[in-house]
Amino acid sequence: YQRRVREAVVSTQSTGDMVEGCKIEEKQDQVVTPWDVQATDEKGVDYEKLIKQFGSQKITTELLDRFEKVTGQQPHHFLRRGIVFSHRDFDQLLTLKEQGKPFYLYTGRGPSASSLHLGHCVPFMFTKWLQEVFDVPLVIQMTDDEKALWKDLSLEDANKLAHENIKDIIAFGFNPEKTFIFCDLEYIPSCKEFYWNMNRIQKCINYNQAQKCFGFSGDSYIGKISFPAIQAAPSFSTSFPHIFGERKVHCLIPCAIDQDPYFRITRDVAPRLKQNKPVLLHSTFLPALQGAQTKMSSSDSMSNVEMSDTPKKIKTKINKHAFSGGKGSIEEHRKLGGDTSVDVPYHYLRFFEPDDDRLAEIKRDYESGALLSGEIKKILIDHLQAYVKEFQERRANVTPELL
Repeated sequence: YQRRVREAVVSTQSTGDMVEGCKIEEKQDQVVTPWDVQATDEKGVDYEKLIKQFGSQKITTELLDRFEKVTGQQPHHFLRRGIVFSHRDFDQLLTLKEQGKPFYLYTGRGPSASSLHLGHCVPFMFTKWLQEVFDVPLVIQMTDDEKALWKDLSLEDANKLAHENIKDIIAFGFNPEKTFIFCDLEYIPSCKEFYWNMNRIQKCINYNQAQKCFGFSGDSYIGKISFPAIQAAPSFSTSFPHIFGERKVHCLIPCAIDQDPYFRITRDVAPRLKQNKPVLLHSTFLPALQGAQTKMSSSDSMSNVEMSDTPKKIKTKINKHAFSGGKGSIEEHRKLGGDTSVDVPYHYLRFFEPDDDRLAEIKRDYESGALLSGEIKKILIDHLQAYVKEFQERRANVTPELL
């Protein structure tokens, strides 16, 4: 199954919305699917190539200038640094904002482990900021049903992991009055409108389209084949009658670029269902500790920094496993400097050091050789230990009453 998924290369219509088919190539320099991210280049995924391949739109300086004009807010450092790099119709969402028309945010989490890791923090950090800037409702889908299908998990265990992850998500500090977090295994059976939207979406997508988009094979569980409709349904406000009633409100989805296939299909079927096309903002991946050729993963604890890690464990993981762009000796490094394009500690600082001037100073010093590999790792360790400690303190304050 994974082999088939890795072979899937998306080709899009001129609209960039729907997957028409996939062509099979013997050699690929990168694979980006909802289940697999691999790149042969040590610098990682070529995101410019993905924009062309997926048919999305690059976030430009002009778009960021318009965002600042419309909202009165400086763009988040994820936007300024190209970490959030691509979009679908975000310019139209800014028009809605100018017109005073409502919209809501939608993001999610597939609970495959009891603790989030740093990579999972990226969309939640950005979504929290978006909620603060736009002051809009937010729905967060916990796809415990998905993980029971794809992982060696029972429904009970997947649901239990979802509730543990919800505690982590609450710790990010979303507005409790405007945030709805739900588990698929609990909410869908209780909400006719959500279930009906699922069925409407399922009726619009045939097996060939699903197979070509997601790489399903003859031995795929039928639950996997039908799951894309479940992830698509929260894009339609009518799936949440207790929030929106029967109103058809636009939706903004911040997500990593590997989730885009779900929402290309959603955007294709939306007009046929007389629904609004969801707007998307795509982020890059936080690399695995071992290098940018793949993303951080819950399945390999040595590839990630978990939000439950102790300060000692964080230090050990960074020092032992974080791929360095430094040279083989101090003398050589002082002379030639480090390579920030492949250095994992620098990549992580791009995500977790919000001060642009400080990041530029670190980059300059490392590339000139003034800053050694061990020193940039120390800077990152200090950042992550403080970030994780503050997160753990907030999570400890999540009481059962908040769930």
